[in-house]
Amino acid sequence: MSSLDRFDHPLTGRYASDEMQRLFSTGHRYTTWRRMWLALAESESELGLEIPAEALEQMRNNLEVTADDLERVKEYEKRTRHDVMAHLEAFADRAPAAKPILHLGATSAFVGDNAELVISRDALDLVERRVLAVVAALAAFARTWADEPALGMTHFQPAQPTTVGKRATLWLHEYLLDLERLRFERGRLKLRGAKGTTGTQATFLDLFSGDHHKVRELDRLVAAKLGFDHTYPVTGQTYSRKVDSFLLDALSGVGQSSAKLATDIRLLARLKEVREPLAAGQVGSSAMPYKANPMRSERVTALARWLMNLAANPAQTAANQWLERTLDDSANRRMALPEAFLCADAILGIIHNVADGLQVF
Repeated sequence: MSSLDRFDHPLTGRYASDEMQRLFSTGHRYTTWRRMWLALAESESELGLEIPAEALEQMRNNLEVTADDLERVKEYEKRTRHDVMAHLEAFADRAPAAKPILHLGATSAFVGDNAELVISRDALDLVERRVLAVVAALAAFARTWADEPALGMTHFQPAQPTTVGKRATLWLHEYLLDLERLRFERGRLKLRGAKGTTGTQATFLDLFSGDHHKVRELDRLVAAKLGFDHTYPVTGQTYSRKVDSFLLDALSGVGQSSAKLATDIRLLARLKEVREPLAAGQVGSSAMPYKANPMRSERVTALARWLMNLAANPAQTAANQWLERTLDDSANRRMALPEAFLCADAILGIIHNVADGLQVF
């Protein structure tokens, strides 16, 4: 099928930044999988398993997933019906000396879950930078208009006077609360680590002849190589899906703050108190091009609605994981996690543009 015949997701086609899209891109995801396999093999070698130096060298030299690799994966997956096995075979084609030791002692969740946590960590860092940019823009706006009188509204009815700057601090404060929550979730994010098929680490104990110290050290080494100080102390086959729920709750908070700000701007625009920045050549309506519709704020409200509803998905997934795991999380997480981060990124980009150029009458 040509690109004209495929669905073009609005988050990637219109709204999210290139930087966030790269984090959730196919190439970056599967390159991260290969980094997992390399970290595991290096750690096992350092702890005494016989891993050929040539195998590690070939793995290091072929970490970047290419378009040709992805074509090979498609062919392998037709046969295996298993995406991780298909990628393993494609990686083994690039690093044949590593084929006997690739994925040694691991399960599919070792690459999939750990990669998700690495990507989520980096995506959280990007969201935090986006929030900080919005905070800076709103803080500057509040200082500029600190003394400008405005009629305060309760129930959208005239109340006591306030100032434009004071009203802006209402918006600013909510983003500061979001920043606290994002940093909290970022601070307690851990790697799944090397936990085995049901979280017992039995396969790794077999590999290291029952040496519990080496198995614990394997967990620590893998995490350190991927930039984490800690791993989750208890897992089933997967890390607890409550972690995803916590992350999306924090992103939902960004959507809530942004929808509140965007809605206020839409109301104030009708009262002729403020207006979004207007770009040169901007057309407000196909029938009425002279209009200055608050299109950016309306777009934020729409995207925030999508983001807030997305947060229900990982909550349902966490509630429906059976015993050590079931697979009904997989298809949902492939959509919910990337879309939430892409959506938050898009919202914050638009809000920053609005806050940075908000006009006061």
